[in-house]
Amino acid sequence: MGAASHRFRSAGVPPAFDLVANEGKAIWRSRGYLPHFDAPNLIQHIVYRLADSLPAQIAKDIARAQRGDRVLAIDSALDRGYGRRDLARSSVATLVQTALLTFNGERYALIAWCVMPNHVHVLLAIKPGFTLDRIVHSWKSYTAKEANRVLGRAGTFWAPEYFDRFMRDDQHLASTAAYIEGNPVNSGLCESVTDWPFSSAWHGWGGRDARAPDLRRP
Repeated sequence: MGAASHRFRSAGVPPAFDLVANEGKAIWRSRGYLPHFDAPNLIQHIVYRLADSLPAQIAKDIARAQRGDRVLAIDSALDRGYGRRDLARSSVATLVQTALLTFNGERYALIAWCVMPNHVHVLLAIKPGFTLDRIVHSWKSYTAKEANRVLGRAGTFWAPEYFDRFMRDDQHLASTAAYIEGNPVNSGLCESVTDWPFSSAWHGWGGRDARAPDLRRP
């Protein structure tokens, strides 16, 4: 799975927008705001975050915002890098990225991803027979336990909610993939998208399977 793989994917036939979107625009969904939208082969952008990544006052301000503005405000706040930024540690970021890649091609097809210091972006299509909520739960459950072990801590690691937005067309798909891979650059973490090692754009994949070193095929 290389950095350019999203160029060859298609968003396919758009879902019924009148049932799940507002005025033809794809919208974010999250537990507590709107129900998640789940369907096989639908390409979706997922964001999940660390438990301490939104300060209480900012979370209160976001809760008072208009529903359609809330997740965009959350996304902007996350890029400011609040909290302990545990995912900035290479060992923790590696285990989170490895968890994403382990069932790639079996339970879902990864298109783009990026592990940021306090949150994670994933663009993927769910395979038939699997559901988004169970997939995200498996990522978070395993990595929370392992990350706490690495950090020598106990307690809540991830925030309970996650956010998902479906791709309404191929242009939306391409722009979302570019946004995800460009997130480290836009946040000032590196100069080029290919420099960030916890991303589908990393130059180190070098055309090989985009897997952590212990999972790469010889």
